[in-house]
Amino acid sequence: MLIGIYIKNKALAEDARFLALCAELGDGGYILYEVDRREDLREGTDLVLSIGGDGTFLSASKRVADSGVPLLGVNLGRLGFLSENLPEDIAPHIFAHDYQIEDRAMLAVSADGLQGRGMDFWPYALNEVSVHRTGPSVLGVEVTVNGEKLPTYWADGLLVATSSGSTAYSLSAGGPICLPESKVLLITPIAPHNLNVRPLVIPETSVVEISVRTRDKAAIMTMDNRTIPIDELTRVRVSMAQFSLKRVRLPEAGFVKALVSKLYWGEDIRNNTTE
Repeated sequence: MLIGIYIKNKALAEDARFLALCAELGDGGYILYEVDRREDLREGTDLVLSIGGDGTFLSASKRVADSGVPLLGVNLGRLGFLSENLPEDIAPHIFAHDYQIEDRAMLAVSADGLQGRGMDFWPYALNEVSVHRTGPSVLGVEVTVNGEKLPTYWADGLLVATSSGSTAYSLSAGGPICLPESKVLLITPIAPHNLNVRPLVIPETSVVEISVRTRDKAAIMTMDNRTIPIDELTRVRVSMAQFSLKRVRLPEAGFVKALVSKLYWGEDIRNNTTE
């Protein structure tokens, strides 16, 4: 088998746990190679290991998402919600082919007004697409869903998230938690200046269009962990991509388990069953 390795933080290449994993896979007959760019992905690759945390996993998704090669997150970072697997747990499951492949929805993005800026614009995101203010002035965010205009959001910004992204930026902005297999998109305002606006759950078949009004004459758009400057002429269109990210899930892993262990969901002394 052929396994790609993506490491964003190159210092982790010297981590003893990572080196032990590589040695174990090599002893099992697996060929390992490094993936830095999307062009590095070799034909016949069976899966790619993302070494680090969730930010690394998002960067790795850019390298492999539209290739159909499964991505397995190896946690050497902090939170480890997407990259939830410990290095010492990986090899036995790979040897036994004891894992499942999840389809994680991706967002496709197009934006009028970015032409001629010389940007490396990869138009997809796994977690969310957002717009933010850059100065002190509040943003007026204009949103349409399938051509139907919503009331203007006055806020620091607004994001459109997948169900995977429901536990990321959207969660910190007050959005709902969705199971990864939920066929929905989330529209979540960021620090809204309206007391009567709430996050909105819409079908994943929807097309969302976003533009901004601001006295600062500039704003930024983020796509997962990538940042792009925009202005009032930029009109952002967000919809589901025609492909999904193939994410490897080991048997011990699970969404609810991750919520409890990583985000301490339901933490309550009354839930302690050890006594």
